[in-house]
Amino acid sequence: MSKILTIILVIACACSSTQINQALTEASKSLEGAPQLTTAEVGDGLREALIKGVSNGTAQLSATDGYFKNPQIKIPFPPDVKNVEDKLRQIGMGNDVDRFVMTLNRGAEDAAAQAKPIFIDAVTKMTIDDAWTILKGQPDAATQYLKRTTSTSLKAKFKPVIQNSLDKVSATKYYGDIVTTYNRIPFVDKVNPDLNEYATDLAMQGLFAMIANEEKKIRDNPVERTTDLLKKVFGYQN
Repeated sequence: MSKILTIILVIACACSSTQINQALTEASKSLEGAPQLTTAEVGDGLREALIKGVSNGTAQLSATDGYFKNPQIKIPFPPDVKNVEDKLRQIGMGNDVDRFVMTLNRGAEDAAAQAKPIFIDAVTKMTIDDAWTILKGQPDAATQYLKRTTSTSLKAKFKPVIQNSLDKVSATKYYGDIVTTYNRIPFVDKVNPDLNEYATDLAMQGLFAMIANEEKKIRDNPVERTTDLLKKVFGYQN
């Protein structure tokens, strides 16, 4: 301890009073840290971040090829009936299968545009406790919150949207034609899986994946914090 005190005294003697005062001021600021967050700021900041992520995510997915040309979330031919795809390709119906897969993704793209208000409604209901938990949580904590609190109701609301979208782009018709053709092949097991259920589940998975990407950008990259509130709230977590 005596050695430490001696070093401090030496440094103090070597500095002017102005330098010492300046150092003390800087040290004081350092101890104070970043501006304290109010509970209101945390709640508003997280809601703003989620709305930003939802808006960006749904905008990307609702654009043409938002699903279809994104290998991470592209909806493939239903894997539960992969033998249907293989068999149809073997008998020269590869183009029909490819057209169906494209329309399946077009349906998801069409539906994604209508998902935004469903998510925003959930964001507005987020509590302060939820907000603090999200702020201090994992990199995808906000996305997991949305998934946990909206999946059931979202699916109920999303399903008819998907169905309308599939009908709109003729995916339902193409699938019906494909399954009918397959079921006419001798000695095959007849199939008729729920296309709407399959498309809805994968469309939702893709939507949550995109929102998670947007959340990660805001958490990791200061450039993505486009408002003072976002900078303050997510600067706190750093």
